[in-house]
Amino acid sequence: MKLKRAYYSGYVTDFIEKDNSTIFGEIVRSDSFSSDDLQKNAWEKQIEILKREIQAFREGYLLFEYTIPRMGKRIDNVLLYKGIIFLLEFKVGEKDYPKSAIEQVTDYALDLSYFHKESHDKPIVPILISTNAYEYQQPIEVLKNNILKTYCCNETGIEKYIETICHRYNEPSFIAEDWVNSLYMPTPTIIEAAQALYKGHSVENISRSDASAVNLSNTTKAISQIVESSKKYKEKSICFITGVPGAGKTLAGLNIAIERQNIDKNEHAVFLSGNGPLVEVLQEALARDDVEKYGISKNEALRKSKEFIQIIHHFRDDTISTDRAPLEQVIIYDEAQRAWDKSNLQNFMERKKGILNFDMSEPEFLINVLDRHKDWATIVCLIGGGQEINKGESEGIIGWFEALKEKYPNWTVYVSDRIIDYEYIKGHSFEFLTEGLNYNINKHLHLSVSLRSFRSENISSFVKALLDCNKNIAQKLYNNFKESYPIYITRDINIAKSWVKSIAKGSERYGITASSGAKRLRKYGIWVQNKISPSNWFLNGKDDVRSSFYLEETATEFDIQGLELDWSIVCWDADLRFTNGSFYYFSFKGTKWQRIKSEENILYLKNAYRVLLTRARQGLIIFIPKGSVDDISASPIYYDGIYNYLKDIGIRELTTFPID
Repeated sequence: MKLKRAYYSGYVTDFIEKDNSTIFGEIVRSDSFSSDDLQKNAWEKQIEILKREIQAFREGYLLFEYTIPRMGKRIDNVLLYKGIIFLLEFKVGEKDYPKSAIEQVTDYALDLSYFHKESHDKPIVPILISTNAYEYQQPIEVLKNNILKTYCCNETGIEKYIETICHRYNEPSFIAEDWVNSLYMPTPTIIEAAQALYKGHSVENISRSDASAVNLSNTTKAISQIVESSKKYKEKSICFITGVPGAGKTLAGLNIAIERQNIDKNEHAVFLSGNGPLVEVLQEALARDDVEKYGISKNEALRKSKEFIQIIHHFRDDTISTDRAPLEQVIIYDEAQRAWDKSNLQNFMERKKGILNFDMSEPEFLINVLDRHKDWATIVCLIGGGQEINKGESEGIIGWFEALKEKYPNWTVYVSDRIIDYEYIKGHSFEFLTEGLNYNINKHLHLSVSLRSFRSENISSFVKALLDCNKNIAQKLYNNFKESYPIYITRDINIAKSWVKSIAKGSERYGITASSGAKRLRKYGIWVQNKISPSNWFLNGKDDVRSSFYLEETATEFDIQGLELDWSIVCWDADLRFTNGSFYYFSFKGTKWQRIKSEENILYLKNAYRVLLTRARQGLIIFIPKGSVDDISASPIYYDGIYNYLKDIGIRELTTFPID
């Protein structure tokens, strides 16, 4: 079903001539959320104010409650006039101009500029209207590109400000209907996506749909067809969805889980992940939304969100004590390439659970649990390449296929044609992988384009080239996106902090990240051994010292994998050094660095930096300390190599801030 973007829309002339009750009735009829009396009173007041304040702009086009699905919110009013997009956010009865409200309407402007095709090249003018507030003089300032800073006024200041802007800007007119029907191409964070899907938005409305990106709905449709076929023919099936970092695998998984719940609640579709921070953040975000929307207790809201999104360890604990089939018949397992192998799961079960002689890998155990169903079951494995960062994860998807071949050859396997890429099968052949199995190839089970950075599709390729020491390729890729996706280096952590604070607009999130092995950065105030609360770090506001905004707590690859920031500081320590054209890998033990020789541990450290360098959606700055000549554990020679390598690639350096 196509999303209706506004509750009311029409030319100002028609708006002025219609009686208030007719307009109000149209708005209320379009309100699928059955808003309360407070909201309805606000709409009546807005109609009254706008009929007075926009009388002079009759050729303009007005919209009420224009939907921004990526954010799960609606702009009170949009006025399209003289080639300019005016965003009007009302706070009826408000006597002040709250910072949160200014940030809210600023976010709307940023969203339209980034994701709404017909708004890319047009002036966007956000206005906060606190109806009972005082008047004060404000300069007209540009926030960035085509967006002005949010202007604050009371209910009598709207007409004058719009006239002032129209006299200042002489813009070509555009057809209002083209703007209303414009392609909307959002790339939500996984938190925003989960919240929007949970509220009932479709994946088509919250994800990009341009030709350069794989349509996520095709993947969901393919999985639904597999589930329906499994039900019809009473089969057990397992699907492997592959994709580049940031391509939307987790978004696809969440969408599949929600859609299957909507189609048939008796399937008890559940989204599982071994990524503790991701699960914690998503559960908390959805619970906070439910508390705000329904007024229920936090505990009740968390119980609800935990039924939908679960940590794999809790699911395993619930099913290990019984031989009965679980309620769930559809399981979506995120980052399935990180599932533990037999020896590591055996060790964990013995140490943490007191279970001796546990003789299954995590893939085998999960298949075993779903195989208990008498009729049908489906497992959907979301697979990322080059993201293994924990001991026991280096086999990628091989463990899944070994379990299928050895114990469950009756299961039907579905894969994409990209499963043969090295990062998925670790040098094994496709024939080895699928020998003896009933498999089907479906091209819609691969997501090939990164959606994390809406500014550039080449970020993951650039990071891969950088870490693989392919300097020429890295240079070429960097030059292609350096203006639209800024990357800087600095030797001063305070410059890095000043840069992210100044470049982030509205509620765009920023934070400090470093590898878990970056133990000598503590002297610069970057303490990776201090455990953060992921939900507080990712969800709390600028007034909370535990949030990423405070730039006090550092997130490591374990905290941030699968999640995103808009802007990030990546702190580079001497655990990953560059000398004579190659990277060398180290671990800090006691008082000194020790060379890492294990290929497995080298892979984990390389992937840790891959994770850190691909978390930012809009841009990042890399802090490389200068080191200290009197500190053998932080010698300048450890850091100068990586600094010179990044400079040779062409990455620009900030030595002062603001930029000269």
